[in-house]
Amino acid sequence: MTGLSERLQVTVWLTEAMAAGARQDRACAVLGLSARTVQRWQADEAVGSDRRPERRQVPCSQLSQSERSYLLTVANSAEFGHLSPSQIVPRLADRGEYLASESTFYRVLKAENQLMHRRAERPAHPCAKPRALRATAPNRLYTWDITYLPTPIRGLYFYLYLFLDVFSRKIVGWQVYEEESSLLASEVMRDLCRREQIAPNQVVLHADNGGPMKGATMLATLQLLGVMPSFSRPAVSNDNPYSESLFRTLKYRPAYPLESFASLSVARQWVSDFVQWYNHEHRHSAIGFVTPGQRHAGLDKTLLRNRTNVYEAAKRRCPQRWSGATRNWQPVEVVHLNPDQHDATTNYEREVNQDTKKAA
Repeated sequence: MTGLSERLQVTVWLTEAMAAGARQDRACAVLGLSARTVQRWQADEAVGSDRRPERRQVPCSQLSQSERSYLLTVANSAEFGHLSPSQIVPRLADRGEYLASESTFYRVLKAENQLMHRRAERPAHPCAKPRALRATAPNRLYTWDITYLPTPIRGLYFYLYLFLDVFSRKIVGWQVYEEESSLLASEVMRDLCRREQIAPNQVVLHADNGGPMKGATMLATLQLLGVMPSFSRPAVSNDNPYSESLFRTLKYRPAYPLESFASLSVARQWVSDFVQWYNHEHRHSAIGFVTPGQRHAGLDKTLLRNRTNVYEAAKRRCPQRWSGATRNWQPVEVVHLNPDQHDATTNYEREVNQDTKKAA
């Protein structure tokens, strides 16, 4: 009971009980209150209002108005105007002066709307999110990246170039080299376009901001092939999640060497075996547990339809085992890369609706 009317009613009951000879603590226990709470209520009624809002405490360490003005004068002087507080405070201390701590400098500058870039060079600008991309069929949207493979010599690596179809999750191109190079990447891309029969303006290729990805040779090759480039923000691995996820799958395979690859040929053979397993044996969870090769070839819809029929037949034979609909084996029609907020919300709502129908 915290409302004013409830408090008044309780006070009336307590007054009547105590007038009849009851002890205050016993009466409070019957009402489910402590005697201390009732005493506080009575004290509040005596002063007419809650006294807490009337308290105003001023920290004894707070700067005076003259001290704040002098701090701002120093911070905006020709000598210190281009420096951050973390640079100003030590320099003043070297002179035997102490005005305030770094945090106080920051707080005062923020209150005066002066907490901004204070150095002479051009301030950093936030990079916009990459353009939202979507794929509704194979050979429409690729991502690629390079990862290190360990060698017997510490500090030296082999470099795995890996190209992935976002819609089907199939590894459509790969090669292992002894160096990172825009020229080598362009050779892999040429071979990929030839094998997949990629027409001009058919594919968007997304990559991060590495040197081989944005090298002149690679960009010229993409322009010649009619492949549209797309790039992540600098130092943002989340903008290229499909390639990063694939590298994790690769390096967490049980057969992945614990120490190193003995030679370049050994590394190439291991990657070849991995690609064969990944494309044609591994049932990928994000595409309905079909293999990337099956989805790339357009066989996934028939497979998923057959699974639906199997589940429906099993439900007819033994309906008590299902409290709702059978498992959802609908194919994934659209795959997004760096979706906008609207697309991300739509995908979430679609999944929720599917789960709701499944549980109904």
